[in-house]
Amino acid sequence: MKKSEQINGILQFAKKLNLNFKNIKVLENAFVHRSYLNENPSFELQSNERLEFLGDAVLELVITEYLFRKFQKNEGELTALRSALVRGKNLSEIAQSIGVSNYLYLSAGEKNGSDKSKSLIYANCLEAIIGAIYLDQGLVVARKFIEKHIAVNIKKIIHERLYLDPKSEFQEKVQEKFKITPVYKVIQESGPDHNKEFISGVFIDKNMVASGSGSSKNLAEQDAAQRALDELFSQ
Repeated sequence: MKKSEQINGILQFAKKLNLNFKNIKVLENAFVHRSYLNENPSFELQSNERLEFLGDAVLELVITEYLFRKFQKNEGELTALRSALVRGKNLSEIAQSIGVSNYLYLSAGEKNGSDKSKSLIYANCLEAIIGAIYLDQGLVVARKFIEKHIAVNIKKIIHERLYLDPKSEFQEKVQEKFKITPVYKVIQESGPDHNKEFISGVFIDKNMVASGSGSSKNLAEQDAAQRALDELFSQ
């Protein structure tokens, strides 16, 4: 895509979302992935990482305030809801739904990268866009954007209980059905200190119902919990 076409596309993107940028370069910068600069070192803009840093903070503030005002819940419950709203998977899906992927400045390698890699890029770009909105138009406009495109998902998150991580969800279901709490044990540990791999089992009473792996004990336990959910409680 030619530079002029890219700029026109970003202008159309802003118009579609009712964003009236004083300086469209600020928004354009939100789409510049660092990999593009490796192939185009003379490009006039820097990577979007600084905007992402700013947008991440603005997003957390706005979502925190939104949840605080909307729900009379305790700190732990509010934290879980916030985590569900701002987690990478959710942000990536929102980014793709508003067409972020059409305007990214990416290297050829990243364009052909894995779905997991591109998902992270989309989520980070959305945070950079929030940073750009805040920088160019202030907190009020940034808040409107976040509430319209991100906070709006809170009903779905609560209805589908997406705020529960696998361990929390599995514990809740086991306690409800069996009246006991599941226990996790590391059953294998391998690799050097800087690159460990753990395998953990989850037990109900003395029976191991599933095992999972990960680069930390917590990730291995989360994996085991998800496998146990799939095994014992899937419809």
